[in-house]
This record gives sequence, structure tokens and C-alpha cells, in this order.
Amino acid sequence: MWLFLVSEILFFSGLFVAYAIYRNRHIEVFTAGSGLLDVSLGALNTVVLLFSSLTMALAVRSAQLSQRRRLVMWLSITIACAVFFLGVKGVEYSHKVHDGLLWQGAITAEPGTEINGVPTEKLGTFFSIYFAMTGLHALHIIGGIGVLIWLLVRAIRGDFSGTNFAAVDFAGLYWHLVDLVWIYLFPLLYLI
Repeated sequence: MWLFLVSEILFFSGLFVAYAIYRNRHIEVFTAGSGLLDVSLGALNTVVLLFSSLTMALAVRSAQLSQRRRLVMWLSITIACAVFFLGVKGVEYSHKVHDGLLWQGAITAEPGTEINGVPTEKLGTFFSIYFAMTGLHALHIIGGIGVLIWLLVRAIRGDFSGTNFAAVDFAGLYWHLVDLVWIYLFPLLYLI
């Protein structure tokens, strides 16, 4: 599990390096692009994911203590938080699609127009990074939901106990990594 988590960290590290390089070369584009993101929705998603980290930690603890009902409850809340996060992200994506602010080569905004003093064509650089990073993060959330549902089914059956909780613990480690990635994505994309 630790090797898998390290590989995920390296994977996302590559994206963060790409972000740093492109931001350094196109500072005005990234500043303008960041200004087009809804900080309140990003902040809401940050709070939701931080809360889901708490509920996942409580799920792990419940599994360790053989508290089946609490384990089911905490896993269910974690799944609900993840679904809520994806819903908010879907709203953000739909706003960008409606405004024609997409990845490089797919910008549908009127050619030659400017947003925040930057030609819309150049904003494709920012939104390429934005969609790549947040889209891959969302795919990790979807994968996590699948694992959490599998754990929930097993928890309802009573498969976990104080001596058999490793699956819940490993899923918790993965979930915390996914949350940690968002904690870096939010300020980089929305606030800087």
C-alpha cells in the first residue's frame, strides 16, 4: 500500500512541477485564469474534503474497535461527502464549459476577446492545467468512492473487527492522500 501511495505522490508531483513551470512562464495568464475560478466553491469543497478526512479517520477507529454500526455510519458520511464534492466540481465545470473556458485548443470564447486583460486563447494554458489536475483528482475521488462502497457493503455484513480492519485502514490512507492533494490544489489554482 505504501508503494502505491508513493507512486500516487510521484504522479501528482509531476503535475505540480508542470504547474510551476507553466505558471512561471505565463504568470499573467495564470493570475487571470485563477481570477475566473469561484473561490467560494473551491473553499466549500476544501471544507467538505477535510470533514471527509475526519469521518474516514473515525471509520478506521470504529473498525479497530469492532463498532460495526459506527463504521457503517462513518463510511456512509464519507461517501456522501465525496459525492457532494463531485457535485460541486460538476457545477464548476459546467460554468467553465458555459463560458467557453476550456483547455488549450478548445476555448470557445469569441476569438480576439480578452478576459482580465488576457486574450481568451492564452487562457487555454491555465485551463489545460486546471482541468488536468482537478480532473485527475476527481477520478481519484471516484475510485475512492468505489472502494468505500465496497467497504460499506462488507461493513454491513460484519466483515471487520478489531483484528481484521486492514482494508479500512488502507482505504483511509488512500483517502487522506486524495484529501492532501486537494489541500495543495485549492490554493495553487484558486488563491495564488
